[in-house]
Amino acid sequence: MLIPSPEWLNTGNNAWQLAAATFVGLQSIPGLAILYGGIVKKKWALNSAFMVFYAFSAVLIVWVLWAYKMGFGEQWYPFIGMPGPVTAAGYELSQATVPAAASGMPALTFPMATLVFFQFVFAAITVIILAGSVLGRMNFKAWIIFVPVWMTCVYTVGAFSIWGGGWLATLGAVDFSGGYVIHLAAGTSGFVAAWLVGPRLQADRDNFPPNNLLMSLAGAGLLWLGWNGFNGGDPYFANANAGAAVLNTNIATATALLVWVIMDTMSSGKPSVVGMINGMIAGLVAITPGAGYVDGNGAIITGVVAGIIPWLAMNKLQTTKMMRKVDDTLGVFSTHGVAGLTGGLLTGILANPAMLLYIGTEKDAPGVSTTGWLYGNPQQFVLQLEAAAFIIVFNAIATFIILKIIAQITPLRMDDKTLRVGDHAVHGEEAYALLEG
Repeated sequence: MLIPSPEWLNTGNNAWQLAAATFVGLQSIPGLAILYGGIVKKKWALNSAFMVFYAFSAVLIVWVLWAYKMGFGEQWYPFIGMPGPVTAAGYELSQATVPAAASGMPALTFPMATLVFFQFVFAAITVIILAGSVLGRMNFKAWIIFVPVWMTCVYTVGAFSIWGGGWLATLGAVDFSGGYVIHLAAGTSGFVAAWLVGPRLQADRDNFPPNNLLMSLAGAGLLWLGWNGFNGGDPYFANANAGAAVLNTNIATATALLVWVIMDTMSSGKPSVVGMINGMIAGLVAITPGAGYVDGNGAIITGVVAGIIPWLAMNKLQTTKMMRKVDDTLGVFSTHGVAGLTGGLLTGILANPAMLLYIGTEKDAPGVSTTGWLYGNPQQFVLQLEAAAFIIVFNAIATFIILKIIAQITPLRMDDKTLRVGDHAVHGEEAYALLEG
């Protein structure tokens, strides 16, 4: 007799996880592909978008062959899981579980295939965000090597340590949806990569106008609404907390966008579209580590702070003589690194124990939540600091080593002749050929 579905499968939860994963995938392709393609100089539009599509594809193959289990499989060491493939029929159709973290959550009600894909789109967007630091000059051959190596050696360590049941999770550090695992990691590694790859041509650093801001706004819109899957999917259930995470995400983002625009206007006298996009991103990033742990008031506070501290980092800190030595093309250090760190620390302060991630079934098990400093648990802030320090130090050192090794194989930076031409020299194609024949 054929059984339509196993008893553990909840079709509503499965549908939501697949939908949320698709939303997150849309953030990368086409979201960041067209955001990057529009916000860079015309001659780099195709190369920037190509870097996104390549990374998305390369990460998926690495993910299913060995990296997923390094981030979410059986523990190998306290900071990494045992590598292995996830492509067997029996594995894909079996009930999803995160072995080292399973004791801290209810049994999942969708298949492993859904969980693997959901976590893949998070992994892919991390290295794609990192790409924003090196647009306009990184050798594409070096990028081809860097993506799978960085995913294997760097991303999986942060993912397992915090999400896969590793040592930081055991200590009690939290990251609801990637403020540390994704954004702080990408900001840190991106800054190191920008330093080692070297700067764009000076002419490009001095004059790098967006070639199509309307296209960038379309990408930004996909990024914003795609974030509903980013944060709304991380309870792993279509539950009340998923709804709260989505609402809090949008509250914080709208607040940060408005505050950033005010900061821009106060500073230069004009509201900037590029600045508005940066404010939106800073808000999205800052609320990510606490989206399901803070309430609406916490989301507003997070948005206000995200509109100020990352703005100061981008417009003051990154313009200092010392910081200008590193050519961080899109300011990923500020909008992702600083914003992710800010949001992670704010989670240690604002996490409300009444925001139940999972509702308990017994009187002595009221549910799972996190309590921040504001609600009587200063230790949570300390744990958030420790987790941030680990992500920053590990990512910086590991990325440095990886790029130094790649530099022995192929140059990290394109030569100046190629940099003067751009897309046509690299790919033999151009983004706009409206005046051709």
